[in-house]
Amino acid sequence: MDFIKNHIWEILIILNYTIAVSAVITILFKRINPTKTLSYIIALLLVPFLGFLVYYLFGQEYRKSKIFNRKKILNQSVVKAIQDNTDIDAHIVDDIEERLKEKSKLIPLIYNSENSKLTVNNKVTVIKDGDMKFNLLIKDIEDAEHHIHLEYFIVKDDEFGTKFLNILCKKAKEGLQVKLIMDDVGSDVSNKSIAKLKESGVEVYKFMPVLFSKSTGKMNYRDHRKIVVIDGKIGYVGGINIADNYLNSNNTAYFRDTHCRIEGEAVNQLQILFFTTWDFVTEKDLKVSEDYFPSIDKKGDTPVQITASGPDTDWSNIMEAIFSAITNASDYIYITTPYFIPNDEIVTALQVAARSNVKVKILVPKDSDSWVAEYATNSYLERLLEAKIEVYRYTKGFIHAKTMVIDGVFSTIGTTNMDYRSFNINFEVNALFYDETISKNLEDMFFDDIESSEKMVLDVWKNRNKRTKALEAIANLMAPLL
Repeated sequence: MDFIKNHIWEILIILNYTIAVSAVITILFKRINPTKTLSYIIALLLVPFLGFLVYYLFGQEYRKSKIFNRKKILNQSVVKAIQDNTDIDAHIVDDIEERLKEKSKLIPLIYNSENSKLTVNNKVTVIKDGDMKFNLLIKDIEDAEHHIHLEYFIVKDDEFGTKFLNILCKKAKEGLQVKLIMDDVGSDVSNKSIAKLKESGVEVYKFMPVLFSKSTGKMNYRDHRKIVVIDGKIGYVGGINIADNYLNSNNTAYFRDTHCRIEGEAVNQLQILFFTTWDFVTEKDLKVSEDYFPSIDKKGDTPVQITASGPDTDWSNIMEAIFSAITNASDYIYITTPYFIPNDEIVTALQVAARSNVKVKILVPKDSDSWVAEYATNSYLERLLEAKIEVYRYTKGFIHAKTMVIDGVFSTIGTTNMDYRSFNINFEVNALFYDETISKNLEDMFFDDIESSEKMVLDVWKNRNKRTKALEAIANLMAPLL
């Protein structure tokens, strides 16, 4: 015992590096992204104890281990029938492909990766802030007749959140099926509020509760989706969560975000995605009935495709869709993202596009809600500016929108940030639009936001102080772990 007491630190260091070397060997055999691999190895070998904790918390590859199984939902006869019966007349497909040209490759890419077909019978409303979203959403919930399904990264029982949850309680008491999934890390709802929801008849589950004793290793894999499905006819998707800070009527600092409301056949895919998550969080056998997929009358003619990615998908579907869209752009690319911490593939695709005379403009916040993410984002800006990419920093408030517009014919709204976490770790969902009207709407919003932004100048940016550059370098090294 005396020997152990006298040499406790030496013993702990030996134990740490024994485990670290074992972890390094495991990482090498997993053949994951080399940049990410190097980041974990550096953390394990150069930062005793803390490096191992970082790997334990953030380094598990759940897509590889298949602990998220969607087949129980996707193989059900009702779901398979919905997937199989979503067809479009050949002449409509030909017309869409003619307008999209090379960007039409996205349609089979998403279908082959996600079995998500293109739908045309849709009416889409683009939403530019939380006030607009919740005015529409609350009315739709009040008018609901059969079911209300909600899946959110952030739900808070603050002033607005409590009001919203009370509406769900009221609808459940009226006899509607109300199901709510909220991420356990992102959300902050008291036990009292959860008890009230359950007593009212709302079925509520937390996504992957983080309890140190059994679930800490899963803390990094979060449900970042924001999905609402009402009566199987109306769907919402985008960046806006349920909390006070998403409502500008409640805040002094302006919060700019983008969401969309969809009526039509694309809602079926949002419904299927919701059920795959519901099946996972409840761990119960769920029988999906036709009541959740009512027949859809003629709503509109907007081509929409829903794509999702996460540890439950075989491929990084959304990242691949973004990459394909960028590489097939011929005129311009306009991107808005709150966090720009991309992988090398996306950076290279943007640089090549800009140097091929495609106009590339990127809008990010000037002041982020995370100082680490802000420095990490800033670490990429010089490379972008050197490639003649125009970078703007939003100064009116915080911009949380996740949108992209390409060549006036393709655009996307979703939950996906331009970062490692959204591309490879979190559960995400995006709506893809092959439509000039939606693209024009988002393009107009982009240029409105540019009016409230500062354009970055390469020579000025290069002259930032050495301390800032050092912090950016450290944040850049941490990028695969953020």
